[in-house]
Amino acid sequence: MPETLTMTTGLIAGGGLTLVGLVVSLLVWRARGAAAGLRGVAWSLLPLAAGLLGLMNAVWQFLLSVVGILVGLVFNPLVWAGVAVAALAAVLYVVSGFMRARGVGTKDRAGGGEVSAKRPERKGAAPAAGTAGQVGPAGGGKKDDDLGDIEDLLRKHGIE
Repeated sequence: MPETLTMTTGLIAGGGLTLVGLVVSLLVWRARGAAAGLRGVAWSLLPLAAGLLGLMNAVWQFLLSVVGILVGLVFNPLVWAGVAVAALAAVLYVVSGFMRARGVGTKDRAGGGEVSAKRPERKGAAPAAGTAGQVGPAGGGKKDDDLGDIEDLLRKHGIE
């Protein structure tokens, strides 16, 4: 296979691909209607445009590069080792996300200790707002009412 295409070869290749695409577009037009057929015609004209613009050599170089990379991947054991390490990294990342969402294996930011899934509260946490004898912030009860509503909602759903 040649590594580069001349302008004429690129034009012939683009025209051939366009003809094949137009035949397929005609079949699609009959099977699925005019909208799908016109979309196929639009896609079919792109290789001809690339040939006329002299871009078929770039497309050819790209295809040769992709094929070369794929052949190199298939027959190289070091590449397969890299694929295995990348897969292991992806699995570990997903597992850590599940663990984090469930609170398993995470450390408490304030206390520095590990928090279990059964008891996610922090050591030495302040009592919940609204405890008897607690003095609220100066300046009004509007904020306390909003927090009280939120606390009621959380208690309703079993979250404390």
